[in-house]
Amino acid sequence: MKTYNIALLAGDGTGKEVTDEAVKVLKAIEQKYKVEFNFEPALIGGCAYDKYKTPLPDTTLNLAKSSDAVLLGAVGGWEYDKLPPEVRPERALLGIRKELNLFANLRPAVVYPELTSISPLKEDIAAGTDIMIIRELTGDVYFGTPKGIELKNGEKYGFNNMCYYESEIKRIAHIAFKTAMQRNKKLCSVDKANVLDVSRLWRETVAQVAKEYPQVELTNMYVDNAAMQIIRAPKQFDVILTGNIFGDILSDEASMLAGSLGLLPSASLSDTKPAMYEPIHGSAPDLKGLNIVNPIATILSAAMMLKYSFNMNNEHDDIVKSVRKALKDGFRTKDIALQGMETVSTSKMGDVIYNNILAD
Repeated sequence: MKTYNIALLAGDGTGKEVTDEAVKVLKAIEQKYKVEFNFEPALIGGCAYDKYKTPLPDTTLNLAKSSDAVLLGAVGGWEYDKLPPEVRPERALLGIRKELNLFANLRPAVVYPELTSISPLKEDIAAGTDIMIIRELTGDVYFGTPKGIELKNGEKYGFNNMCYYESEIKRIAHIAFKTAMQRNKKLCSVDKANVLDVSRLWRETVAQVAKEYPQVELTNMYVDNAAMQIIRAPKQFDVILTGNIFGDILSDEASMLAGSLGLLPSASLSDTKPAMYEPIHGSAPDLKGLNIVNPIATILSAAMMLKYSFNMNNEHDDIVKSVRKALKDGFRTKDIALQGMETVSTSKMGDVIYNNILAD
């Protein structure tokens, strides 16, 4: 029996509640497909700071590095907002991405037929949307140097550098083109090349990589236009490739096409170390312990782990199919329920998806 070691980093707020349901669903996969997942928990974010005075302890980082994959819940909470920036829970995310070399962030934005009515967009615009946003994750203004706040000309001056090496652009571009080859062979590269030098390098480098993938149709779009087009006509997109800060903003925007952050997973991939999987939503500390948050994003993140880290494509598809069946059968957590609909708890949604897997 094949065994996979998974670092389980539940984090803060409702992180444990949603990761518990992902583990539950993976246990159904264990039973059905005769594999074994060894879950090793560790602290990250605010809970790690409470115990170790750092949001990313060495024990957690070492566990992540030695695992086959990392499954993350969420980090953060209001009680940590007044901490110095370098020890806030969110710094753990930047730290683990850098340490694991997680340079490629894959964020699918899918509008399920069962849920078109909850999209903020008109149903005819939202229906059929299926976008994969590929965001470079370890460069750009989040990691560029120099950075800081200084006293300059008698006043405070803040600065961050938006910078990319050509090699960084090439490696994320290859991921995007390979992903497009597996989908509809359409890739839109998003930048701000009319203003930014770094974006001009981005566009030039992506065009070079495109020559290796002649089957893929490459288009370019400025980020402000892309933000508009995602809302105006989302079905025009198949794969979107962009940098760190643009990808951060656009992927959150695209997530709302589906109607809830609680539906959408993500994968952060590395070419040298374990990958990490997490829902795109935050820790929702106000909902902690209420058993009402939507676990689907985390469950689908676990499904992405099966596909991208373990090459378990059938098992991935089984989880997705079981989620779709739960939605088709009318099961709804509060965030995806229309007015007057009966809702189920976090754990009940997990139970339904678990049972769907084993019933098939």
